[in-house]
Amino acid sequence: MIENKTRFTFFISTVLLSALMLMSAGMYVFNHEMVRETFINLGYPTYIIYPLAIAKILGLIAIWANKSRSLKEWAYAGFFFDFVLAFAAHIAIGDGEFAPALVAIILLFISYFTGRQAQA
Repeated sequence: MIENKTRFTFFISTVLLSALMLMSAGMYVFNHEMVRETFINLGYPTYIIYPLAIAKILGLIAIWANKSRSLKEWAYAGFFFDFVLAFAAHIAIGDGEFAPALVAIILLFISYFTGRQAQA
């Protein structure tokens, strides 16, 4: 019974995390000018917008495909650093836009740890 709850929690958190990442990547591609201005305000270079969008999609593929444990770990690590840096940047400039990064960090932790429990 606990295993089913763990798998369900993993699935829901990973679906929500995936939706967040797909929306983010979509904004990077389809609303580039707004994202560009945000990156400038945060002090990040704008040339990383498209590669970051691609990395988000590839990270999701690595997590869902579950073909390589180390690749999946790297995807989670990459997302972790992305979210923590986004959170810190928004806090540093005080624009109040840190909530999505905080939600992403929480979903990431839930997905990662319930995924590990479900595989054990």
